[in-house]
Amino acid sequence: MPDEPVLDVANAPVEYLPSDRGPPAAGLALCLSGGGYRAMVFHIGVIWRLYEAGILGRLARISSVSGGSITAAWLGLVWNQLQTDASPDRRRLEERFVRPLRRLAGETIDAWGIVGGMMLPGTISEMIQASYRKHLFGKHTLQDLPDAPRFVINATNVQSGALWRFSKPYMRDYRVGEVRRPTVELAAAVAASSAFPPVLSPMTLTVDPASFTPGSGADLQREPFTRRVLLSDGGVYDNLGLETAYKRYDTLLVSDAGAKLKPEEEPKEDWARHAFRVLDLIDNQVRSLRKRQLIQAYATGARQGAYWGIRSDITQYPGEHLPCPIERTLALAAIPTRLKRLDDTVQERLINWGYAICDAALRAYVERGVPKGTFPYPAAGV
Repeated sequence: MPDEPVLDVANAPVEYLPSDRGPPAAGLALCLSGGGYRAMVFHIGVIWRLYEAGILGRLARISSVSGGSITAAWLGLVWNQLQTDASPDRRRLEERFVRPLRRLAGETIDAWGIVGGMMLPGTISEMIQASYRKHLFGKHTLQDLPDAPRFVINATNVQSGALWRFSKPYMRDYRVGEVRRPTVELAAAVAASSAFPPVLSPMTLTVDPASFTPGSGADLQREPFTRRVLLSDGGVYDNLGLETAYKRYDTLLVSDAGAKLKPEEEPKEDWARHAFRVLDLIDNQVRSLRKRQLIQAYATGARQGAYWGIRSDITQYPGEHLPCPIERTLALAAIPTRLKRLDDTVQERLINWGYAICDAALRAYVERGVPKGTFPYPAAGV
């Protein structure tokens, strides 16, 4: 039998682990994209629909980036409470899962973090962590997540150029190595995952080099990589949160609340603002390539599941669907990628929209026998 080819780690195009070499396992994974509070609240509706459809408890993995990581991390903290429910109950879901996230969505934390980071001791990232700790996560750590499903909170390692994943069993960068049973606070993991560049990025994670599993890094398991890790938004590497789920499972549900690049008739020509525009172009292309990879996999049968996006036209999904006029949903999709306060009506419409488009995709491609859902907030519509 011929020897297995040697991987050129430094030039590998994507994260590559020994476990990635085999075919995907049978299992259902959910990917939650980034997009600030817009994504966080949209994904509340997605989780709501999966819960009522009886699919949430079947998930093997929940992979998230940026705004999606806020929703996912909180879901992980309340997971065991939800799974004690004999049957789906909207009142219990609202009390345990929805309301705390909505309270956070009523607070502006990015502007405060920026001002605080400039005027007070500490960094902008530390100010964002403090807000997450105060308004949602307290001092809970990765060890407070459930054993199953596996929650994976993704950030980007600016030093190695690879994905840095936080989870309960380990945190790791395939080049730097892994730390088993990390006690990193959820507020810190989510702050890293949602460190939008350039203002909220980077988030600095200080690690004890001795805590790394010996020999677990491909080529960078040495200081300073193992002591001071500079992390940016998970969306820099993969805005769909797809990487850690695609290679692992054969059935993928992907919820995309990412923004669409807008055309500019007269792009700015000064170096600073022009650089921002170019970075947006790069981000848009990376997201588009990930989406094409996913849709092609569905089309060829390499993966099963469904994709839905905040900019999707619900009428393009087969079957009945909740009333969601495209001009209304596109207005919701245009909400800026910020951690800026959303009023109650906007929150309810975003939740309804996430619920409705997830409902349409599920019944069209995943669970055709599931009855059509009803808006969580009927009076708000979309």
